[in-house]
Amino acid sequence: MPAKNASATKPASAGRRPAMMKPAPGTIKRIFGYIMQYKVRVVIIVACILVGAAAQAGSALFLQTLVDNYILPLVGVANPDWGPLIRAITLIGCLYVAGILTGWLWQWLIVTVEQGVLKKIRDDMFAHQQQLPIRYFDSHEHGDIMSHYTNDTDTLRQAISQSFPQMFSAGISAVAALLSMLWLSVPFTAFVIVFTVGLLWIVRKVVGRAGRFFVKQQQWLGDVNAFVEESVNGQKVIKVFNHEAATQKTFDEKNEELFQAAAAANTWGNVTMPIVGNMGYLLYILMAIIGGAVATSGLGNFGLTGAGPLTLGTLISLLTLSRSFINPIGQVSMQLNMVMMAIAGASRIFALMDEPVESDGGTVTLVNVELGEDGRTMTETDRETGYWAWKREEGDDGTRSLAAAHALSPRAAEVATKARESAITSPDGRLTLLRGDVRFTDVTFGYDPTKPVLHDITWFAKPGQKIALVGATGAGKTTVTNLINRFYDVQEGQILYDGISVKGIRKPDLRRSLGVVLQDVNLFTGTVMDNIRYGKLDATDEECIAAAKLTNADGFIRMLPEGYQTVLEGDGSGLSQGQRQLISIARAAVADPPALILDEATSSIDTRTEEVVQAGMDNLMKGRTVFVIAHRLSTVRNSDVIMVLDHGRILERGNHDELIALKGEYYQLYTGAVELE
Repeated sequence: MPAKNASATKPASAGRRPAMMKPAPGTIKRIFGYIMQYKVRVVIIVACILVGAAAQAGSALFLQTLVDNYILPLVGVANPDWGPLIRAITLIGCLYVAGILTGWLWQWLIVTVEQGVLKKIRDDMFAHQQQLPIRYFDSHEHGDIMSHYTNDTDTLRQAISQSFPQMFSAGISAVAALLSMLWLSVPFTAFVIVFTVGLLWIVRKVVGRAGRFFVKQQQWLGDVNAFVEESVNGQKVIKVFNHEAATQKTFDEKNEELFQAAAAANTWGNVTMPIVGNMGYLLYILMAIIGGAVATSGLGNFGLTGAGPLTLGTLISLLTLSRSFINPIGQVSMQLNMVMMAIAGASRIFALMDEPVESDGGTVTLVNVELGEDGRTMTETDRETGYWAWKREEGDDGTRSLAAAHALSPRAAEVATKARESAITSPDGRLTLLRGDVRFTDVTFGYDPTKPVLHDITWFAKPGQKIALVGATGAGKTTVTNLINRFYDVQEGQILYDGISVKGIRKPDLRRSLGVVLQDVNLFTGTVMDNIRYGKLDATDEECIAAAKLTNADGFIRMLPEGYQTVLEGDGSGLSQGQRQLISIARAAVADPPALILDEATSSIDTRTEEVVQAGMDNLMKGRTVFVIAHRLSTVRNSDVIMVLDHGRILERGNHDELIALKGEYYQLYTGAVELE
């Protein structure tokens, strides 16, 4: 997909702007839902922050007593007694030490909470991602999905480890400072509150503008990551068509958008602290002037402790507390920028986690059975016997699919009745032998429901047949196989598998019955043995080697540096395309599926190698229903049935000789009179 996009003059995402989204409501609540899974640590952190704030406010409040009761009485005394002052300084020192220790403790604890939350979010996100339908990955750029795990979680990490605790600490410190000022002087506290209201109005305007740009920044960051990922995957195509300059131009455009959003966000975000800091200095100066005037004029002062003159110690404490009150506002406003980034990132994370999972609705499962000598008696077993059966849930005797077919159309009812009659079913109707009888009836489907890809398709595959689907690109061949294994569900009509509607079969069981070899091979980082074993995770080494021999992959594998233990990286970049395809075919072989779908399985293999592989695949296909999608018509000559598709419709059906004799579309394709275009 990325390579295809990259081959265009502009990649598919080149002119696309990321959809601008507002942070989803309830995002903060969901974040704290994860945080509160560590309740004990959170309680300790809150307690430490409270102790630290109390220590800070207490030390500032203690300045009044220190100056008025311990320092001023010693001024001008011939033989001062330093003991009380030393004890007072020791006490305030203990307060500072308590603040330092509690600060270190909560900073240490918050790291474990932060990393634990991120681990849980990544686990939940990945687990949910595994349940998303193929449609989601077809319609979302992979780089943007990756950005959820990197950039979005990193902004959340900073918020949890820094912004949230510092905002809480700043809020507690501000409240403690405010209460302490009320304790000392109600008039001066009222003056500070009025001043702060004006300051908050300014901060609100600045932070609100910054927040909008932080949301844009996260969205453009995801878009840039998606484009980079797409370009890396399509690098060969970009170079083949000399599109380096065009790709660079598109990247520069996207990067410029990211720069503009990030620059605007951080410009408005970084201006907050200087505004608060300078306003704090202004407040400090005003209070010093007013306080000095009040103290020298002999005007009274009153606080929660009572009325009296404004002493020098009281003024010093008020000035210190005013800084302790204003500074947290600046800290909160600065952290609001990080919080907005985190909320934007978390909204994207939770948007992925809120995507509807792949719906199933099936109840029929796949089980191993022992087959009696009569070929019809079945007994369910836990061991592998080579025979499989569909098992309906208790109370279902097999009439549900028949009833559903009757509700569709008379033809669907007729097809379902014939399928039921030909199926091998246990007396109670709960077990049906898996034979690979597949029937399409009046199937219409479109990835976009308003634009059908298949139009009223009706066809059947008898057990053990090799069915070939041929036709031009876009004819609907791959779509047919996507519907069989329920990557997508049909919008109209029905698909029966051994007389059972595929919609009634659990998707994992349905896909277990269908081995798939795709045109685009995906190999994973690990040994060759691991990649073959991916088809059946509990397969032994001997089974994997046997599968490789069956598909004629064993020869080249043994010539690798470490044989089956050779480590593959970068999607098997050290192997040829044909070798990668052979490993993919061996992976399907080790799964030993009852039925096979081969989607251009030999398209990347040269003609000589294809003959070797085809012999192995013929062994693999024996006794199985096989669906083959092919452009190379020489690979489908020996198919039992060949269906020619064109624009979602079946034009012809028959074996090779029949279609050649017909001298229709297949004859034209086979003889080269027309091309598969």
